[in-house]
Amino acid sequence: MKRIFIRMAISLAALLVIAFVVLSVMAGGPKDAVYMVRYALPHMHRGNLKVGDAAPDARIFALNGSETFHIRERTGTKPLVIVFGSFT
Repeated sequence: MKRIFIRMAISLAALLVIAFVVLSVMAGGPKDAVYMVRYALPHMHRGNLKVGDAAPDARIFALNGSETFHIRERTGTKPLVIVFGSFT
């Protein structure tokens, strides 16, 4: 019984190390992975938006990086595309 418990503990530890290494590669490094998990865990929840719902209003930066605007200011007759990511 003790041997099974030890093997399960070692397997779980190995799985956690592998998950941390994969997350570190995805995040860009171990420090970034820790900060990503620290930030993301308290904020993870399912939203209640459905297809066709209006986007919640938020203040975002314009392309020049210095001006900000509310999403509601730009939604009208033309579609508004917001890209979260980096194209550098």
